[in-house]
Amino acid sequence: MKLKEIDRTAMQAWSPALQHPIYLATGTSAQQLDATFSTSASLEIFELDLSDPSLDMKSFVSSLYHKLIWGPHSMTTGESVSGVLIAGGENGNIILYDPAKIIAGDAEVIIAQKDKHTGPVRALDVNIFQTNLVASGANESEIYIWDLNNFATPMTPGVKTQPLEDVSCIAWNRQVQHILASASPSGRATVWDLRKNEPIIKVSDHNNRMHCSGLAWHPDIATQMVLASEDDRLPVIQMWDLRFASSPLRVLENHTRGVLAIAWSMADPELLLSCGKDAKILCSNPNTGEVLYELPTNTQWCFDIQWCPRNPAVLSAASFDGRISVYSIMGGSADGLRQKQVDQLSSSFGNLDPFGTGQPLPPLQLPQQTASQSVILPLKKPPKWIRRPVGASFSFGGKLVTFENTKAQQQPGIDQQQQRHHVYVSQVVTEKEFLARSNQLQEAVRSEGFVSYCQNKIDMAQADFERSVWAFLKVNFEEDSRVKYLELLGYRKEDLRKKVNVLESCLPKPYPAGKKSGASNVDGLITQALLTGNFESAVDLCLHDNRMADAIILAIAGGQELLSRTQEKYFAKMQSKITRLITAVVTKNWKEIVQSCDLQNWREALAAVLTYARPEEFAALCDLLGNRLESEGDSLLQTQACLCYICAGNVEKLVACWTKAQDGNSPLSLQDLIEKVVILRKAVQLTQAVDPNAVGALLAEKMSQYANLLAAQGSIAAALTFLPANTNQVHDPPPFFFPVCFLSVLTGSLQAEICVVHLTCRICCGLGRQTGPWELRVVLCWELWCGCDGRINTQFVFPQVPDNFMPPVPITSPIMNPLADPQSQMQQPPAPAPPVGAPSFQPPHLPAGHLICSVFQHVQALPTEKITKKPIPEEHLILKTTFEALIQRCLLSASDPQTKRKLDDANKRLEFLYDKLREQTLSPTIISGLHNIVKSIETRSYMEGLNIHTHIVSTSNFSETSAFMPVLKVVLTQANKLGV
Repeated sequence: MKLKEIDRTAMQAWSPALQHPIYLATGTSAQQLDATFSTSASLEIFELDLSDPSLDMKSFVSSLYHKLIWGPHSMTTGESVSGVLIAGGENGNIILYDPAKIIAGDAEVIIAQKDKHTGPVRALDVNIFQTNLVASGANESEIYIWDLNNFATPMTPGVKTQPLEDVSCIAWNRQVQHILASASPSGRATVWDLRKNEPIIKVSDHNNRMHCSGLAWHPDIATQMVLASEDDRLPVIQMWDLRFASSPLRVLENHTRGVLAIAWSMADPELLLSCGKDAKILCSNPNTGEVLYELPTNTQWCFDIQWCPRNPAVLSAASFDGRISVYSIMGGSADGLRQKQVDQLSSSFGNLDPFGTGQPLPPLQLPQQTASQSVILPLKKPPKWIRRPVGASFSFGGKLVTFENTKAQQQPGIDQQQQRHHVYVSQVVTEKEFLARSNQLQEAVRSEGFVSYCQNKIDMAQADFERSVWAFLKVNFEEDSRVKYLELLGYRKEDLRKKVNVLESCLPKPYPAGKKSGASNVDGLITQALLTGNFESAVDLCLHDNRMADAIILAIAGGQELLSRTQEKYFAKMQSKITRLITAVVTKNWKEIVQSCDLQNWREALAAVLTYARPEEFAALCDLLGNRLESEGDSLLQTQACLCYICAGNVEKLVACWTKAQDGNSPLSLQDLIEKVVILRKAVQLTQAVDPNAVGALLAEKMSQYANLLAAQGSIAAALTFLPANTNQVHDPPPFFFPVCFLSVLTGSLQAEICVVHLTCRICCGLGRQTGPWELRVVLCWELWCGCDGRINTQFVFPQVPDNFMPPVPITSPIMNPLADPQSQMQQPPAPAPPVGAPSFQPPHLPAGHLICSVFQHVQALPTEKITKKPIPEEHLILKTTFEALIQRCLLSASDPQTKRKLDDANKRLEFLYDKLREQTLSPTIISGLHNIVKSIETRSYMEGLNIHTHIVSTSNFSETSAFMPVLKVVLTQANKLGV
């Protein structure tokens, strides 16, 4: 693509790579005519400003010039412009210019000049290792080496070659600083060794038709160079290797007429520019001869072409039509060039008819061209400076995919792009302690060594609460668990009996028999009541006289009803601290105790429940006490609720309480929770008749997160054992199920994609089926592979879906029931008929230079049966007719087969939308948005339709729209592109 243009017939020289901003020096030769038919030579410097979209360049007027190069000698980074402009004149003189003074507009811009050569100086080059050394060539085999620090006396590389002839090209070697090469129009090239001051080798064309117009050394290989032929009978570029100097190593025959100039990119040895009398500017790979890029030029010849040292994608070409054009090999648009030509024509003729009629001209209209005609494609391969030397990307299961482009020894004749590049797939483990503890847990579950596992946790616990939790969990696997719970709360029967015995020994002895013992006048009334059988009155008299023991004894004799009433009166009368406990023991009303007890005495309440509660009410009472503790403002009491939930065997509440009290963001914190959950669930399964696969939403989320962590560390088999058996229990899919849908690795010319798709992923495989709440959010993957974003991906083609396709059963695995041997399980052969869409991906077996990505579709032959579909409601029938009509219009306008296949596929997949319309399962919001899209289609406002599409997708449930909205975007995008 053309970036800038200078209206000059001139030679050119880019500023050195260290110079910023970038400048281009031009010099008109005295033998060339400019637009004013002037033959005077002049030197100008132009600034390259790529931020300016116009083709013009700012110029700085200078002085005389003939042959020109810009060297980095004495260049400093502190100055805005530096270096030395070196000009070779047609009279044999060498002139040194100060570019800073030229740009500043000073009158004295010449640093030094010397007349030494015979005839015009046609060849100049600067040594890249010693920038003060400049080589020049002229007539009669004259070659001089100039030292810019001592410019007065040049040296010669040796005796002049015979026969005497003009030196048309000269170049310093790019790897060895004392090697210099020169060439003559006769086709002979000479290589000089300045340490010996003599030629060391000569190469020449045996056909004697090689008119040498260009010479360039290989940027990286010291022994290779190219020679260009200007002869129309032999319009070739020969690549020579001095180790095999009997004949050219390779011959490039891409030009049809003589080659006028060549330039080898210093940034990429596989880019060689050439321009010739066939009016072409080509960028070729000298190792293969392939043309990688052809610049869009006019019909004029280009006689000089150069790469920009600082910006490797920019080059300049001088042509005989009086222009120096600046191009980019990275492609672009030619609209700016066409507009400049139009503006020049308008400025020349004005608004009047140029043929004297005096009538104004109609506005100039450029013919409408499609985007493909105005856009210029870039190189066929990525240039070296934008290739990644190394790269890495994490994949599913903790896999790290890396590549590197090592600098191997370049072999003669071997293309760098043909070299093998290594891609490595390695397992990355970042949570070693997490994996170790997870393995210990799985081993405990496998061997059922729960008691020893809990005891080990007790021994290793550093906090008292952690020790208590594991002690409570251990009790679940021991006999007489309630007694053990009481002991953990501090209540042992043996200790209580000892304390009672001690207390009795300290009490005073009872009164001797016959001694008056404080009986009151009530005794007579009590006696009368008893003698008459009136137990109720006798009890009341005892209560009135505060003779509680006598009242209870008499109430027992009076029957159960009297005993119950007496107990109520007793409890109402007594107000000691222990009365409420005695009341609960007698009445068995433990719910009231749990609901109203002081939470500071929660241990006593839990102990009472453990001692007296019936089995059918035990778990509920423990949950009730735990709820009260968890709702309390005291954080310490909140954590104690976990012990109540352990006693109750309530896994879900234990998860909620622990999550609320602990920081669950780190892997080890999640491991702490999962260890307790797994052990408690196993205990519940052993003691209670519960469904082992029943999982609550919160627990399912935590287990999925845990599985994700295991998978990320490479423990895939273990991760599967921790997944919920019923995926519908989880409303938001965890990251574990998110596939690594797209991985692009650029290794030189090797560009490979890896698509790792989970078995339940329907959208990624292009099937468009719903899988319930676990349906994956992979719209990005869909767009990358299927081209919904307007791009074309030809490197991967999904297979067609059979008409009798049925969604496979989703993957299920019992939660926390690990495989007997995960390693042996992984080594077992696959099932004979895996689900549709299951990928086969073996990253550890990647050969050097290749990425293996294969997706195998195994479709079982299912019996087909005729299904009668409901009609689409009449008010929504316009959706189907409009979308189908739009697809047909696009098919008629599409020219490439790939677009047609994409549209045909979209037409089929929209049946999912029509099925939803028949079943009336779409929400009113989505229906309204689809009707608005239809209105935009009717007015051909496809961009408005795409905006409505984006709004629908972003505001609706993914599971409602994932089957048809991506393909609808394809249709709208293609309609907008085709303008139907």
